[in-house]
Amino acid sequence: MHPPNVIDRPVTPGASSSRSWSRAFGDIRDGFNSRQLWAHLGWQDIKQRYRRSVLGPLWITVGMGVTALGLGLLYSVIFPVKVSTFLPYVTVGFIVWNFVDGCLREGLDTFIANEGLIKHLPSPLSVYILRTVWRQTLLFLHNMVVYVIVAAIFFTSIDHPYSMLLNNGGTMHPGLSWMMLTAIPAFVLIAANGAWVAMLLGIISTRYRDIPQVINAVIQLLFYGTPIVWSLDTVNGASKVAKTVLQLNPLYHLVQVLRAPLIGQNPTWTSWCVVVAMAVVGWALALVAMKNYRARVPYWV
Repeated sequence: MHPPNVIDRPVTPGASSSRSWSRAFGDIRDGFNSRQLWAHLGWQDIKQRYRRSVLGPLWITVGMGVTALGLGLLYSVIFPVKVSTFLPYVTVGFIVWNFVDGCLREGLDTFIANEGLIKHLPSPLSVYILRTVWRQTLLFLHNMVVYVIVAAIFFTSIDHPYSMLLNNGGTMHPGLSWMMLTAIPAFVLIAANGAWVAMLLGIISTRYRDIPQVINAVIQLLFYGTPIVWSLDTVNGASKVAKTVLQLNPLYHLVQVLRAPLIGQNPTWTSWCVVVAMAVVGWALALVAMKNYRARVPYWV
């Protein structure tokens, strides 16, 4: 017996093929229409992870707070930066990175982890992508509590124009303003990128099981190469070539469009253009993969 969501092979010569754009777009449309299903599954994932725990999902917030505080204080000693401006920078960087990292790592296994549901539940494949992104969004919202606390403590330091360096050299940042509102469309763009990453990598890693191991190793390298626990302000002495290479890192722009407005910095138009371009190109690739391989995923898991 075929899985319910796979019975889309042509039964007559005139029937439409399973490899069609209409089927791919229809899967995504039906996935969004099934929001009660993926929203419930994503919330249950969070509850199940912290079942029988005293603090429950608040452990997410506690863990993020400890990590941001420890690394923020450590690197503020290593680099000549002010704790009052560097700690908010590291905190928001970690929050955004955790969301991106979660979409990458869990997106790799999004179909493999849902093997039972895919084979027995008649639902679109995009439901499992949306479940992954929604789960990461819930984790992001829990972590944002840490940002609110840190921003409240160091509000006077990031509310007015400031320099992150101790000697007040380097870049002068404008401080908090109405530009904070741009964090909302920035997060939407990041979530859109997270969705196509989960869809594309999910399909590829379902077919080739070695891919998750390779990408997990690469992600660790990308973390150290992305300004999360260090700032471009601290590498002013680096060569122009080194700075150019750092700014060509797409993950830097992905983090910066959301981090910058929340800590009183202005994201450049370059960052916005890179993130939008990533979403357009990424979704084009993901839709091609959905068009050609969505019917095979239930056989691969």
